Amino acid sequence: MDDSVTKTPLLRLHDVVKVYDTGEVPFTALRGVDLEVETGEFVGIIGKSGSGKTTLINMITGIDHPTSGEVVIDGTPVHELNENQLARWRGRTIGVVFQFFQLLPTLTVLENVILPMDFCSMYAPKERVDRAMDLLEQVELADQANKLPAALSGGQQQRAAIARALANDPPILAADEPTGNLDSKTADAVFGLFERLVMQHKTIIMVTHDNDLAARVRRALHVADGEIAEERIHRPRHGA
Repeated sequence: MDDSVTKTPLLRLHDVVKVYDTGEVPFTALRGVDLEVETGEFVGIIGKSGSGKTTLINMITGIDHPTSGEVVIDGTPVHELNENQLARWRGRTIGVVFQFFQLLPTLTVLENVILPMDFCSMYAPKERVDRAMDLLEQVELADQANKLPAALSGGQQQRAAIARALANDPPILAADEPTGNLDSKTADAVFGLFERLVMQHKTIIMVTHDNDLAARVRRALHVADGEIAEERIHRPRHGA
């Protein structure tokens, strides 16, 4: 029996268009994008500045709404949700990692990781500290838990941001230039963490300008002029 007939992708974009009203001449950032992503895929989105790659990931995370088209993630029509529904949905479904970390500066690293659990009422209150510490252990930051973000290096802050993104155990991690503000060694360590998460069946969608990192993802999408211009499938490396 052919399972492909009944298999539903975790993420599906259908004919997604995004037009920004910039004044006299509207700017079309996405032009009828179709995309399907299965559970456990590691997808890289690459393209020049202004190509539409960040707009594309903003459609996936619900940070922005499509002008037309459909965004369906894990069975939820994201394009139909209002702002309050989106915030709750995002907190449970997608962990978002940004280039500049966006940790709250007045909270400790531990408190930053606990925050999404508090917001979405995930896990019993007494379990949240233990879960946050477990996540910080996974990203090798348990010994930094009680420090403020400013006391951490850039690489440490990004790993803390990844732990925060994983707080509610979302099926998808969306990362917008997560290594763009890091040196090459630290970027490689963060990418290695993503690879381990994929092995644990997380689905990761990563915007990057780094062609070397893009060559290491299983599937790379090249975005140009608001369209997916090219798709490359890479064989997984063994013993690398």
